[in-house]
Amino acid sequence: METVKVGLILEDHEGAQHWLKQVLSDVFPAMTISVAKGLEEARAKCEHLAAAGLTVELALVDLSLPDGTGIDFIRQLRQENPACLSVVVTIHDDDRHVFRALRAGAAGYLLKQQSQQELAGRLRGIVKGEPPLSPAIAHRMLATFLQTQEPPEQELTPREEEVLELIAKGFTLSKAAEALAISRHTIAGHVKNIYRKLEVSSRAEATQEAIRLGMIQPGL
Repeated sequence: METVKVGLILEDHEGAQHWLKQVLSDVFPAMTISVAKGLEEARAKCEHLAAAGLTVELALVDLSLPDGTGIDFIRQLRQENPACLSVVVTIHDDDRHVFRALRAGAAGYLLKQQSQQELAGRLRGIVKGEPPLSPAIAHRMLATFLQTQEPPEQELTPREEEVLELIAKGFTLSKAAEALAISRHTIAGHVKNIYRKLEVSSRAEATQEAIRLGMIQPGL
């Protein structure tokens, strides 16, 4: 890849939008940059660019968005525009977020804790074929692959993750069922599967697992 001409920033915070746009402008001065604060707006921007004969070549994607998760957008880009490089730019550095994003098709994972100069350096490497990874993420990935003797965790389904987050926040089964518009019986089945996959036997243990996985913060 000689250069990157069309970029998209999917980020809901204006301050982060501004400095990410500045980083892209510094690294790729001739780039056409679009900014979106949510999934629907990002999809609309892609359609608008396509109508103008432009294809997004690089997308900087935050994970926590007002109308969903950036992982859904990355997955969609992988299906509809496989040549586009999707790079996560987030505060989340836990295994759950990192590996879900990479499995969805992210070509890189950068942390907002890095300086603009560090981010720019990682993005410049794209032209040379270097994967844009924050050092902390690269070390985490290496450590994970070295842990070959540990059995892999059974991955929760998206619905099970929603249920776990709610019960970890103190929702009763009835309240969780109401929040997700499903039956209490269905919620109970999800909880049973969650306990089995996480190898826990109580709400307290499930809550600790939710914290470990980065789904909720302690005290929430």
